[in-house]
This record gives sequence, C-alpha cells and structure tokens, in this order.
Amino acid sequence: MQKYLEKTGKTPDDAIAAALAELGMDRDDVSVEILEFGKSGFLGIGASPAVVRVSYEVEDEPVVEEPKPAPAPAPKAEKPAKAAEPKVEAPKVAEPTPAPVVDENADYAAIRSFLTGLLERMGIQADIEISARDNGGINVNLSGSGMGAIIGRRGETLDAIQHLTNYAVNRGSEKHLHISVDAENYRSKREESLARLAEKMAEKAIKYKRSMALEPMNSYERHVIHTALQNYEGVTTSSTGVEPNRRVVVSYVKPETPAGNKPQSREWA
Repeated sequence: MQKYLEKTGKTPDDAIAAALAELGMDRDDVSVEILEFGKSGFLGIGASPAVVRVSYEVEDEPVVEEPKPAPAPAPKAEKPAKAAEPKVEAPKVAEPTPAPVVDENADYAAIRSFLTGLLERMGIQADIEISARDNGGINVNLSGSGMGAIIGRRGETLDAIQHLTNYAVNRGSEKHLHISVDAENYRSKREESLARLAEKMAEKAIKYKRSMALEPMNSYERHVIHTALQNYEGVTTSSTGVEPNRRVVVSYVKPETPAGNKPQSREWA
C-alpha cells in the first residue's frame, strides 16, 4: 500500500531530509514530488517554505477481529479516590551504538582463510590486502591476474563475494563487522563513472526539459546517483520499479526566475 507524507522546509532538500528523518527511510526508498520550491521574499516579506510530497510503500496489515468482551457487572458506587499526580520523567537519550572492535589477529585470519579457500575453488590466485577502517569496518582489496572474473558484470560477482565473506565471518559472532571487498579499486572507479553518468543525464534532462530514466541498478549504485545529484540545480531524482529492475529517474525541475532577472543558460556536451 502506498502512503504519502508532505513536509516543509527552507529549501526542497531541507524538506526531503525532514521527511526521511520522520519516516526513518533512505532517499532510495521513497519517491519525491516537489509541490512548492519556496520563496525567500524581499527583506523577509512574502517568504514561503518549500513543500514536498514523499510517497512510500508499506505492507498491508491483516485485520484481526477481536472477540467482544462479556459485559462487565455494574460497579458499586464508591467514593472517588484522589487522583495521583503523574510523575514527569526526563526523556531518555539514545546512546550511539559503539563500533565493533576489530581483532586484527582473529578477524583478519578468518577473512583471509575464507577468501583464500573461495578463490582456490574459483581457480583464481590473488593477493589479499586487509586493513581496518575508522568506523570499525574492514577493507579488503584483491589484486592479481583474473580480476575480471572476480568483478563480473557491473560488479555483480564482486558483490556476491563480499556478501559471502560478511556472512561467513560474522556467523555465530556477537559483533557484526562490515567487510568491504574490492578488486583493483573497482568500486572507486565505478563511483566516479556513475557520478559522470549522473551529471550527463542531468544535463540531458535540463536540455530536453523532460525526465531521463537510467538503466536498472542495485541499491548501492542508485545511492551514488542520488548523492551525486542531490545539490544539482534544475533536477530532482527518484527511484521507480521493483528489484532487480529498480532504476533512478532524473527529472527536470523548472527553476523560479526572480523578477527582472533572466534565467541563466546551461550548455550540454
């Protein structure tokens, strides 16, 4: 079932951020429609906030009929008791979850052992470089010949290896380590390629004044596109479709032109 939430803010980005915070969702989980862009006014006069409508999917809850309670006997008349004054408690502040502590001896050894065995079964020899991240996660970089087979089409095989590594190392452990597996810096190169693609599609959307749909991508790649265009003037992004065919749509947004000013032209190559 699809639901909607309207939110206001100083700018459309502020309104979207407020809606995502209230829903506890990521940008990729919702579709955004900008209703009002907001006006700054002159010396604060005539200012109005930006308004966005966020649509999101929720699962239908089954309707359970509760049994009707038997009629209770009429209570005996009693003297009204003095109401107790409610106790006011200070709101509890949620403490941030500490990052898991990395054991460079045990955790590194488990990662290296699993990847070595997996790559041997794939018939691939690779150098395995392991390092800790500041947030408590672990980076793994594979290098050597045959990296194309490890990466796969658009990184699908590499994603599968990363998923299996996380499952094997974290299985049965109280702490959950996030292990990122890369090969020949493929992920950073892919991010740069996606950022260039996002800007190219944004320029097309502005030039032709219409929405441009990208090819189906996984959630991580869609997140890269959303992030690359979140402050790009003249366009907005949303996701449409269902996995594995969910894709990003870059939509043209007509800019507001202040009185007496001509809109700036934008060239596309």
